[in-house]
Amino acid sequence: MNATTDLRVKIFADGADRGTMLELSRNPMIRGFTTNPTLMRVAGVTDYEAFARELLAAIPDRPISFEVISDEFDEMAVQAHRLSSWGDNVQVKIPVTNSRGESSIPLIRSLAAAGVRQNVTALMTLDQVRTVAAALRDGPPACLSVFAGRIADTGRDPVPMMAAAVELLRSDRHIELLWASPRELLNIFQADQIGCHIITVTVDLLKKLSLVGKNLEEYSLETVQMFRNDALRANLQL
Repeated sequence: MNATTDLRVKIFADGADRGTMLELSRNPMIRGFTTNPTLMRVAGVTDYEAFARELLAAIPDRPISFEVISDEFDEMAVQAHRLSSWGDNVQVKIPVTNSRGESSIPLIRSLAAAGVRQNVTALMTLDQVRTVAAALRDGPPACLSVFAGRIADTGRDPVPMMAAAVELLRSDRHIELLWASPRELLNIFQADQIGCHIITVTVDLLKKLSLVGKNLEEYSLETVQMFRNDALRANLQL
């Protein structure tokens, strides 16, 4: 396994806790940030614009993704232009469909033509990758977020599909493939091995980076010691 310093895949921190994001912004390994409405709800964000503007003022040098929240395409367009106006490093997250399953492709194409940098999100099939890439082809730099972790949740190995997506995007050099919703640290190295451009990583997974390359016999002993210490703390008896 390569050291983290040898990774080519860019690590974006995934979350919406302001303090954590500001702390991570001091880590040169973190090349960007992604948020979404679910993460904002968990973090207790109530004023979207204030939250976003404060982050953009503090982190002006790396991309940050903010998502539209409407379910209607006309309103999504208005929100996308508004979000984009808040900073040159904003990537506007557009879901591949709305909640009724209606395709966002016309909106994506229109925003690309208008110069809005997009992060098209919630993709899970190669057909979606092809269609969205075509809609972004004549636009500015963009990302495609394929939810590899959710694909894995269905019992499918996401690696072959992600590798195929890398090949599909090879001629579209301004479009980056983003491995979304990783489930384990190994996913970072899998993404790197197939040439995926970006992977979003939660704080919990980032904390495990210190384990990369750890001696397994040492780790085994530490695990046994943990079980023993926990048995003593719990005052377990047999």
